[in-house]
Amino acid sequence: MNILYFLIGCSVLVALVFLGAFFWALKNGQHDDVYTPSVRILFDDEVKNTEPKESDHNHISD
Repeated sequence: MNILYFLIGCSVLVALVFLGAFFWALKNGQHDDVYTPSVRILFDDEVKNTEPKESDHNHISD
């Protein structure tokens, strides 16, 4: 029975830590931008350059 009290206390402590982290995130503006995530899927990904760099050509000997 004593272990049950210990587990309840630990779960309350963990819940308070997560509640504190949530309020910290609110205070620091983590949830301020609600527009960008909804339109991010509409933007194209950046095109990666597949051409080798000039420094890569130095390794080739003709």
